[in-house]
Amino acid sequence: MDLIQAIVLGIVQGLTEFLPISSSGHLYLLPVFAGWKDPGSGFTAVIQLGTLAAVFVYFWSDFLNISRGFLAGLSGKERDSVESRLAWALLGGTVPVCLAGLVGQRWIDHEFRSPWVVSATLIVLALFLAVAERVGRQNRGQESITVRDGLVIGMWQALALIPGSSRSGSTITGGLFLGLDRTTAARFSFLLSIPAILISGLYKLYKERSELLGAGLTPTIVATVVSFASGYWAIAFLMKFVQTRSMTVFVVYRILLGLTILGLAVNGFFHQG
Repeated sequence: MDLIQAIVLGIVQGLTEFLPISSSGHLYLLPVFAGWKDPGSGFTAVIQLGTLAAVFVYFWSDFLNISRGFLAGLSGKERDSVESRLAWALLGGTVPVCLAGLVGQRWIDHEFRSPWVVSATLIVLALFLAVAERVGRQNRGQESITVRDGLVIGMWQALALIPGSSRSGSTITGGLFLGLDRTTAARFSFLLSIPAILISGLYKLYKERSELLGAGLTPTIVATVVSFASGYWAIAFLMKFVQTRSMTVFVVYRILLGLTILGLAVNGFFHQG
């Protein structure tokens, strides 16, 4: 991988990690269309650490308040505060994706990385997002989130392990089904991504250290830094976007992209070369 490829992949990772259009799906497809080698799930997981840094920076005050609330709750003070409940909801929401990652690692790294899976998940979860927009009450704010909500949204996050799903798309969908308003669903989605991305990135970095820290070290670092910049922009954009507009444009984009990939797969495009 050269630096141009690393920069392009970093930009795509940052933008698509937080826009509900699937980062893993785009990072799988881009090399195919460009004629590049598949960077693999390890590269994808590691450069997500750049987008993780973007979440930390953008939501730094939220992160500090939730951490303080969690520690205060453990000490017996303000146990029922909004911040303490959010902390437990985020911890509970991280459990499903960790379990799913351990159980389904083989499929995630190999079997699921196919155009058929990517196109199917792009389309199916786009339809779920459309339904959630339609039927979700969207009358609950951050102060109403419970541990149960965290667990349910965490189950939706586990779906993001399948290429084409989208971590933000899946978790926002789950939040909307639970009645959260779009801004709250998006904010919780981003905060919930912190432990999941951190655990996944560090695990992959350790597991594939010989490859990533060898010839691929410089491109990986460059892609990670670029993903931070584009990821920060994507967070700022989506948080402003959801305040006044629905997710319809992302639903349409996912369906069109999924149908395009499906058509290419049917015609043997992914078997060429």
